[in-house]
Amino acid sequence: MVATIAGQPFTLARIPVSSWSFAIRVWLATMLALLVSFWLQLESPTTAALTIAVLALPTRGQALDKAGFRLLATVVGVTASIAITSLFSQARDLMLAAFAVWLGICVFAAKLFDGDRAYAAVLSGYTVALIATQMIDSPQHVFESGMARGAAIVVGVVSIAVVNALAFAPDRQPRLQAELAAIHRRVREYAGTVPRGEPDSLTTFLTLLREIMALRPELASVASESGSAMSAAARSAAVALVAELQAARTKHNSGSDASAWAARELLCRDDEVREDLLALRSARWPLRVWRAPLHRSYRTAAETGIRAAAWFAIASTFYIWVGWPATSVSLSFVTLIAALGAITPNPRGFTAIALVVTPISALLTGILEFIILNGADAFPLLVIGLAPFVIGSAILMTSKNRLWSSFGTVNLPFTIMLLAPSNPQTYSPQAFLFTALFIMAAAALLLAAQTLIPPVSDEKHRMWLLAKARSELQERGHSNGEAPEEAMFRNASRIGQFLAAGGAQDSRALADMLSCFDQSAMLRLCDAKMMQLVGGPLGPLAAEARAAIVTRDATTLRAIASRFREQALQNDAIEADAAACLVLTSNILDRSNRVEFSREAT
Repeated sequence: MVATIAGQPFTLARIPVSSWSFAIRVWLATMLALLVSFWLQLESPTTAALTIAVLALPTRGQALDKAGFRLLATVVGVTASIAITSLFSQARDLMLAAFAVWLGICVFAAKLFDGDRAYAAVLSGYTVALIATQMIDSPQHVFESGMARGAAIVVGVVSIAVVNALAFAPDRQPRLQAELAAIHRRVREYAGTVPRGEPDSLTTFLTLLREIMALRPELASVASESGSAMSAAARSAAVALVAELQAARTKHNSGSDASAWAARELLCRDDEVREDLLALRSARWPLRVWRAPLHRSYRTAAETGIRAAAWFAIASTFYIWVGWPATSVSLSFVTLIAALGAITPNPRGFTAIALVVTPISALLTGILEFIILNGADAFPLLVIGLAPFVIGSAILMTSKNRLWSSFGTVNLPFTIMLLAPSNPQTYSPQAFLFTALFIMAAAALLLAAQTLIPPVSDEKHRMWLLAKARSELQERGHSNGEAPEEAMFRNASRIGQFLAAGGAQDSRALADMLSCFDQSAMLRLCDAKMMQLVGGPLGPLAAEARAAIVTRDATTLRAIASRFREQALQNDAIEADAAACLVLTSNILDRSNRVEFSREAT
């Protein structure tokens, strides 16, 4: 039954039609990938179908962007596989050690990025496991295996691109534009309610900040479907939104002597957001092209990479000790689960989900293979038999319930891996049972290794993020090649990471993090405004102010502000603006110093 309510999407069986459309596209692309793989007689048709499961994203741009990174990462992974096996083909232990080091390097790189770039980094890691580890007893075939995997991935990428084009898959740009516009309206509402001292103003500020940061990984995908100008406009709009949000917070914290300047700054930021959103709607380049930098915690990345390498080493040592046959398959799944878990907020939780989903996927796939198909080798029967399993998993992926969404995301590729479509289809209960047991053993062993050597704790991650924010404030100078708005966005991404690590429950550390954010933003903005006066008649005074900004000398800043006011009586409002900016900066520095003194006293 199809129904619609005002303001609600069309539904079929209480499931949005958009979810049905997405799920059917995934099914069609999977069948097309298998059909082409069978026709070309590729060695690895399963890889082509798995590529569809990986690229199962609701919009055309997201799928294209991820496909590009998947191809690039596969080339890197195949190259690493060939290099490692050629160097250590005569020493299995050294080869496994090299695999562990490579996995650690890839996980380290993944933690320095987000979105598809992080996925590409871990894909470069587990590609080695899927190719070289499974060929550990026959390293001479690594090149052929890598080429077969690459060909299958190309087939999968082309298949989903064709289906998305023919089925008119939606673009990401219209929805992203609507989301940015909606956040803009809420930022304006926040700016209007903050001066009245709303008790939940901090919660609103943090919620808006997190929502803006959540859009960052998707900003680049717009370029794949709509061009670089649209991506630049979306990126600049997101950066401007953070700047406007901070301007609203600054207006709330400003005193009466600087409130007029803070209000003008807020209006200026609002105009910048409007211009960028207009550029996004008009498909043209924005007036200012800003980057959207991401805060990178190298210490967290290094710790996570070392732990991932240690988990692989523990698993490989265990398999060597027990001497089970064909354990290379299970070791490959250890690497796969560990690598994909590294780009999730909770790696051990991801492993636990894989351990729970595997027997369910094995049961469902067993029903498909040995009851529904039951020896059939005709491709139309495979198409019909796979339909409810692929479509059902894809629909679950679109669920707003995180548990069901996670189940669908994991179950879809696991079903394809366990079924392992081939031409002709093989039906071996023993092989099926061993594969299912190997995956479950891999998840169980990895979970045990993660219990022995746990992932980086949220508390430690928060501590490192806060320490980095404090250390950056102590550094001399504030430019480092970034515009104030870009630096503000990078610091906002650090707050987003802090909140993702449970920072909302640590009120004292959160207050310190926000204090660092306020100081850094104001110091950079004030320094930029002083730079505008350098070279003019007020150049010497501006140079003195910049020196006081570097040393965070609030008293000197207020004294220079008084001298700017004296100049303002004789000239125009430029000096008055400079004075108000300096006063506001000194107020924020004083407030932060009081917070630090109170913290040290307790």
